[in-house]
Amino acid sequence: MPGAVAVLDIGKTNVKLALFAPGGALLWERATPNLVLPGPPYPHADVEAIWAFALGALREGAAAHPIGAIVTTTHGSAGGFVDGDGLVLPVLDYEFAGVDDNDGPYAKIRPPYASTLSPSLPGGLNQGRQIAWQMARFPGACGRAKHYLTYPQYWSWRLSGVAAAEVTMLGAHSDLWEPRAGRYSSLAAALDLPRLLAPLRNAWDALGRITPEVAAKTGLAPQTLVLNGAHDSNASLLPHLAARAPPFTVVSTGTWVVLMAVGLGVERLNEADDMLANVDVEGRPVACARYMGGREYGEIAAGARGNPDAASLARVIASGAMALPCFAPQGGPFTARKGELRGDFAPGDRPALATLYSALMIDLMLTRLGATQGDLAVEGSFAANPALCGALAALRPAQRVLAGGDSAGAARGASLLARWPQIGAGPGYVEAPALAVPGLDAYRSAWTRQLL
Repeated sequence: MPGAVAVLDIGKTNVKLALFAPGGALLWERATPNLVLPGPPYPHADVEAIWAFALGALREGAAAHPIGAIVTTTHGSAGGFVDGDGLVLPVLDYEFAGVDDNDGPYAKIRPPYASTLSPSLPGGLNQGRQIAWQMARFPGACGRAKHYLTYPQYWSWRLSGVAAAEVTMLGAHSDLWEPRAGRYSSLAAALDLPRLLAPLRNAWDALGRITPEVAAKTGLAPQTLVLNGAHDSNASLLPHLAARAPPFTVVSTGTWVVLMAVGLGVERLNEADDMLANVDVEGRPVACARYMGGREYGEIAAGARGNPDAASLARVIASGAMALPCFAPQGGPFTARKGELRGDFAPGDRPALATLYSALMIDLMLTRLGATQGDLAVEGSFAANPALCGALAALRPAQRVLAGGDSAGAARGASLLARWPQIGAGPGYVEAPALAVPGLDAYRSAWTRQLL
């Protein structure tokens, strides 16, 4: 596919437009905060601000690099009811706790964990739960809808005018998909979603060309293609699927930390630990565990910037100070606990405390998941923290820890959809040496005892 691949990457915290060369090199990037509007009728995504940013960034990027295709990747648990003109309801913010008001009726139609491998999550983190809430509260608007589009596919539809569905989004803790059977769950029928869901298409399928409106507002060539798109964590997994032999685990980090253990069975998944099966672009279940790691790191670090060094980690360990989960109640194995900071530490050592907490959480979740073999490929924001990767390598000496070279994991992976599955060499990673920090193993044991 000639020309650069433009990736619209919509994370929970930021929205990015990145251009990638056919070989995967990042050519150009712009970003803006992803704001949530308070309502009415409920907290929701500012889709018009995202649309204006996307059009402007496409126009600016195309002036520097000819663009041959556009692909969207987004966070999970978002989507919209649309008619022929656009959204009939705003795109609900999955952190909206009001969705829980419908839990009684929802429990009667929610499939069991054994079939969906989708844990019960708060707010709208189960996409089926938010859809059921919207249908109950806004039956008229939902009844007028022509389609319900998961979030990447909403943007692909807006860019191309073609509606589609896609398995990585349907299989992302939505309650709507049975990963092992590769089909919709009973919930889809209970919500009458077959009427609303567009045809299933591969993530890499070209849905069509950009609309005349998009061409006029961006200066892109009318023949620019729009691909179907994928869930962001699964986009991060793409280069590894082609380049690595299982078993291995990708630790995708951003607002969420998602552990994806390729080559591991799903038999050990535990709903109480917020474990789930994601679905890769080929439709295969992938054993996963996750917590809101980027947000928790930010809460513990309290705005302090910069990465810690080994000396600051050693000071925190020697002091006995600890951060104990959890600092974001939207997912993970410890949502019943309220996060706390124990002991005395210098304000300047908050990044060290947050780094230790993050390494210990990832280590614990890997053990519970059973991901004890093969490489650990850390990508995203945590990959840029050498002390975190080094501490993780020290905690797990039987596994190599590989750190990605940049924070564009999801966007870079999504760009590879333009030539999937012939994507060539995998991403460049550097092995993280184990950090020599006195007392780290004893500190892990003491930290773990506090969680029992």
